[in-house]
Amino acid sequence: MESYPTPSAGDRGDRSPLVGGVRPEILASWQRSQSLGIDRERAALPIKTDLDPDSRLIRAAAPVLARLYERFSGVPVTMTLADSRANILDRWGDPAGLKLMDAASLVPGANVDERFMGTSSVSMVLSTRAPFVVVGHEHFLHDLKELTCMAAPVCDPVGGTVRGAVNLSVPRALADPGMALVLQDATERIGERLLELSTVRELELTNAFRRAMESGGHAELDVESGELTRRGGPPPRLATQERSILLERAVELISSTGEAFAEVPLAGSRVAVLRRRELHHGDAEGAAVEVSFEDTGGTGAAGPTATATASDGRRVPLLNRPAEEAGADVPGAPAKAHAAAATDAWLLLVGDPGVGRVAAEARGRLALLNEAGVRLGTALDLWRTAEQLAEITVPRFADLVVVDLAESVLAGEEPPPGPLRPDVPLRRVAAWAGEDSRDLPVGGVNEPTGYPAGSPQARCLETGRPVTDSVVTAALAGHPTGQVHPVGFLGEGTHSYLGAPLSARGSVIGLAGFYRRGRTRRYEQDDLTLAGELAARAAIGMDNARRFRREQHASLMLQRSLLPHTLPRLSTVGLASRYLPADARSGVGGDWFDAIPLSGMRVALVVGDVPGIGLQAAATMGRLRTAVRTLAGLDLLPEEVLAHLDDLVSRAPDESADDQDPATGTTCLYAIYDPVSSRCTAATAGHPLPALLTPDGESELIDLPTGPPLGLGGIQPYQSATVDLPAGSLLAMYTDGLLKRSRGYEDTDARTAQLLASLNLAGPELEEVCDQVTDTLLPGGPHDDVALLLARVHALPEDRMASWELPSDPAAVARARALTRAQLAAWGMSELDFNTGLVVSELVTNAVRYGGRGPVGLRLLRDDSLICEVSDRSNTSPRIRRAATTEEGGRGLFLVAQFTKSWGARYMPQGKTVWAEQIPRPEQPAPETDEQALLALFDDPG
Repeated sequence: MESYPTPSAGDRGDRSPLVGGVRPEILASWQRSQSLGIDRERAALPIKTDLDPDSRLIRAAAPVLARLYERFSGVPVTMTLADSRANILDRWGDPAGLKLMDAASLVPGANVDERFMGTSSVSMVLSTRAPFVVVGHEHFLHDLKELTCMAAPVCDPVGGTVRGAVNLSVPRALADPGMALVLQDATERIGERLLELSTVRELELTNAFRRAMESGGHAELDVESGELTRRGGPPPRLATQERSILLERAVELISSTGEAFAEVPLAGSRVAVLRRRELHHGDAEGAAVEVSFEDTGGTGAAGPTATATASDGRRVPLLNRPAEEAGADVPGAPAKAHAAAATDAWLLLVGDPGVGRVAAEARGRLALLNEAGVRLGTALDLWRTAEQLAEITVPRFADLVVVDLAESVLAGEEPPPGPLRPDVPLRRVAAWAGEDSRDLPVGGVNEPTGYPAGSPQARCLETGRPVTDSVVTAALAGHPTGQVHPVGFLGEGTHSYLGAPLSARGSVIGLAGFYRRGRTRRYEQDDLTLAGELAARAAIGMDNARRFRREQHASLMLQRSLLPHTLPRLSTVGLASRYLPADARSGVGGDWFDAIPLSGMRVALVVGDVPGIGLQAAATMGRLRTAVRTLAGLDLLPEEVLAHLDDLVSRAPDESADDQDPATGTTCLYAIYDPVSSRCTAATAGHPLPALLTPDGESELIDLPTGPPLGLGGIQPYQSATVDLPAGSLLAMYTDGLLKRSRGYEDTDARTAQLLASLNLAGPELEEVCDQVTDTLLPGGPHDDVALLLARVHALPEDRMASWELPSDPAAVARARALTRAQLAAWGMSELDFNTGLVVSELVTNAVRYGGRGPVGLRLLRDDSLICEVSDRSNTSPRIRRAATTEEGGRGLFLVAQFTKSWGARYMPQGKTVWAEQIPRPEQPAPETDEQALLALFDDPG
């Protein structure tokens, strides 16, 4: 028994739920109670009025608890006896305590389960099946917070089944751990009295069998423990399946009225011989089934290695009697000593014929439930789970099964809580009547269906409980219900129907209908319970499939939102891509690609591979892709981008945490292509090298300095390399999944050669090249996620660019304007004279003033837009500032931002370049500049 936890100092007057210092079992119970919406001020307890006042548990406990109450005389305690379903059976206590219990509805018949009362000692005992103490502040109900409640289970001494629980409540100031020990002693005594109060019929049958065994002189039966023993010889053994078959056959023999003998073939040429022996004692009648073993291979009777077990699974040797007497029906017949012909016979089962039939049916139900637990829900598919339910239950439980689900559930929506309205749109997802109906139209699968008011299906949906009814085929002719009762396959007559709601997590998502042909096997109460359990298990599988489908859709939406929707259309680079997930069903992985336009008509090409698959890999990929795009916007060099990414992954969010970033080990290839110089600068973080196909048809890998994967960089710096790309070259960047033929190790050199060979056959269309590469290297589909990015590069024509080098002199500003005006006239872009002249004046002026000593570079690039670039030898960062009214400077970059689409700066090993981009609109004349409006933007506030 655990020691009592000490309540916190602030708990005496605080009625809020506690979290810290509470045992996990109590905390979990609190959370369940809160989710159930139980009123902590006053719980509504259901009261059962048909309890048996003379039940065996009450008769066994009454004298024990009466003596226990006398032992606590003078202490204000109350005691409660509850059955295994948490129903209060009886109470003991002083009048004042019983009056308080009445006020709290803790009366005989009240159910104190956690579902209705919240956290209590009885509910904790029945859930943990062990003694439990709940201290005042751990109770869910406020009225119980001044009590310490200790409870212990009442267990059956033979099977260990929990038959009930006894609760002892005492003011927490008077609680003592010794009380719990005394309570446990009392519940153990109650368990012993349960055994003593076994029914007379059970005792008489057991005693009769004991006398029969003693008459043979070869077996002993301990009545108290139920152990059966035999002198000499080790017990035989049976396989689990053989044991189950023998027990089932023994149940059939006991329940049979005329059969007394059966043979069961076993493995290894053995045959188990079962014999039924009648037992009589007064009015009590029963039967015992013995088993012996024969070897059909000609070796005679089986030796000591033959097998048999008792009904509880124990191996029980018994009745070493002569073979001719093994089937004797008279229990008291004297044994004859024929040692030479003796055959070992072993007790298998003892029971009552009437109980045998019930036991056989119960075993069939358990076998059905066991198969349902193994098969249902394994496919994570709504339709397949419905089909599995129908296949499992036909023909053992029904002759025809139909399953209907709500249309909203099939669409993946969250079902409303509680029962369904009969007018909710439903669709039939399964109908099965056995193998004979495989090719017959049994029940209109994948068709909408509905149930009229008053039908058993409608009652089942409205109440959320199984219902049973009779269906007369003749009465369905021309009636609307004939469309919802597909009994045409069962033939004419009256058939039995059982409808069970498909309930999962408090919501009814559909209905399962079970039909039995004719009226010889009507559905009974036990069948209602079984159908409800089968439907509930199927509903959980269906709801899991619905949730999986919804999460799969969400994962796909996440991944699609994280990957580029379309690649940018660039005049200097043609782009095409492919993404092939290894798991085609979920489609979620961590590989990605990207193409990011940069200033100066350059483009950044990125391919990366995050370890693992699934939602976390996709989310991590999205985080890294966003970081890459952000770093690319700063116009950093490739090695600087990788260094920043490595620092991002290496830096744990919590320095004390030992968990690695899920992005650790990510590989990445980052390249920048400049169409003006036709050069590509690239750096790699543990990623496969890119492949290059030149216009003359030669393909090779670009040799790059290899850096470590992200998160593993440490002090090793990343390095980049620059290569010249002839116009028309094809650059291929990919993840390592493209080189994997299977999930094992691969010959990377051979696969790389295959990739280069496929590029040699590349045509002009990049989309066709993507298909050719993937079909050649992955004919059977990918075994790992694959990302492929192809880029055909082109140089910027010389007539589309102009550059000049100007001295660092204020007089160069006027010359820069003149050169710009002349070049715009040559390009036919004179409409941009004013804006471009203003931009050039401001940028060249800043370069002359703040750019340090050295020449100033001016470059104009023409494409779909006009780009103006001014370079100097300074690394100072340009920024917009708000000039005061009386200041003469400080407005240059502000004007540049107003008259251009975008502007920015990029840094070089020596110096920087400030650029500005304009979109020409020849069809619209440039608006007149409102100088006063511009100057008003710089007025001081107030």
